[in-house]
Amino acid sequence: MTAMRTSGLGAIALGLALAGPVAAQDLEQYTYVSPSPSAINSYVVFVAIGEGYFADEGLEIIPQAVNGSSAILQALASGQAQFGRPGPAPVILANARGEEIVFIYNSLPRSSFGILVPEESEYQEPDELAGNAIGVGTADGAEVGFARTILNDYGMSEPEDYTFIPVGDGGTALAGLMRDEIVAYVGSTADRAILTYRGMPMRNITPERFQTLFGNGYAVTREFLEENTEAVEGFGRALVRANNFTRDPANRERVLEHLAAGNPQEGEDKDFANALLDQVLENGIPHNMENGWGYNDPEHWQEWHDSLVASGELEQPLDDLESVYTNQFIETWNAE
Repeated sequence: MTAMRTSGLGAIALGLALAGPVAAQDLEQYTYVSPSPSAINSYVVFVAIGEGYFADEGLEIIPQAVNGSSAILQALASGQAQFGRPGPAPVILANARGEEIVFIYNSLPRSSFGILVPEESEYQEPDELAGNAIGVGTADGAEVGFARTILNDYGMSEPEDYTFIPVGDGGTALAGLMRDEIVAYVGSTADRAILTYRGMPMRNITPERFQTLFGNGYAVTREFLEENTEAVEGFGRALVRANNFTRDPANRERVLEHLAAGNPQEGEDKDFANALLDQVLENGIPHNMENGWGYNDPEHWQEWHDSLVASGELEQPLDDLESVYTNQFIETWNAE
């Protein structure tokens, strides 16, 4: 197993001073990048750090945050990070460009995004947003592909029928909604919780049929996968252990401590942290538990792929969609 160290990554380190004592010399050190500073959205990573599950696998995982999936893919491709949590659409598009990124663990098999409107808004269906500006976190984030797929299904295209305006995360999106610069926001469960918490309850007008357009998951480069199989196996096994630990109600207080260590600001309001964690856990339940945690459903990948082709984001179908994801470790990760 080859140790890969990082330097110069333009990112915000999450909880490094709080993640525990310095790892022993025999631990292999790797960097994990997330698309936002939220520790709750990456709960398995921080619980695995806090409970020592990575250390049990001979790994030391250094968590950092970047801005969106595009930055994650850049960090992976450059070798500045080894594990990341991008969205499926950016991963498919990266492979179309010749960047061999492999989705190894689907952490959000149910859609983590939604087209959100203020609770008192008149809008009930996505096509009613025609002629308006819609807020997104970043111009090339996973949420953009998600929303474009839905709007394309309604026969809408950009910029003729709508425009996307990058307004940042849920907190900064609030200002755009209050100033009527945007009428809707494409956000995650965390964004919805933040906006509601800050006084603007939101409704999700995403049609039910799009709930199989799953959210972010854990990914590596194909080169790293082939050269560091033991590290990938240990990383995923630690995630599954952390997931099972987190879902036991008896461990909730300890889980919140680990998450607060990863992002102290997020943990300041325990009620909010609990509510957000509940939403994330709900979206992380597999459609078929028999497949195990982290399973990549080929049909759902095909839906993502076809939606990107239909929207024009993917100019032509991939020759080998199955190369974009793998289930080779699922049985090992989920073994009792």
